[in-house]
Amino acid sequence: MNYYYLAAFAAAIVATLLVLTLVKRWRRSRGGLEQTLRTIAVDSLEDILLPDGMGGQIHLQHVLLTAKGLVVLELKTVKGMVFAGDRMDQWTVIGRARRFAFQNPQRALYDRVAALKTQARDLPVTGHILFLDEADFSKGRPADVIFPNELQARYGKPERVELERLMEAFYPHWEKVQAASKPAPRPTNPV
Repeated sequence: MNYYYLAAFAAAIVATLLVLTLVKRWRRSRGGLEQTLRTIAVDSLEDILLPDGMGGQIHLQHVLLTAKGLVVLELKTVKGMVFAGDRMDQWTVIGRARRFAFQNPQRALYDRVAALKTQARDLPVTGHILFLDEADFSKGRPADVIFPNELQARYGKPERVELERLMEAFYPHWEKVQAASKPAPRPTNPV
């Protein structure tokens, strides 16, 4: 009987260590993303709904106010080899343990960028599908896919004086975007 309790205790310790390791990895990847976004964005909105220009609303994961205008980011967290192309309907990920496909996110990204452009008509608006570093596009990468280091290089903040000048011009349009946005509803878990 004592062996049963000892085995259960050991299993509980192993399970706890496994959970702590997974949480630490998730926080590190999320913290790296947050740090990347802070280095390029003057301000940002996350998980918002905007009017889509056709009487409905569209969800945007991340909208960043940068020195080069507004940037729409669609975040994808996949690990493994990604087979994707601009004209492919489905993109496939082959990882260590599994293989799965998902809808090409570019069309939805273009819709999000168009909706944002209707709110911020006088600002440059671009969009990217941000993959974290665990994604491997060695067989070819679609045009809108970007990695965190490339995002930082492309949208890095300029010197303070130049940044202040740009923000003076951009901020009234940013306020219009903020006023038009609503928080996206959080999914509820049925009990």
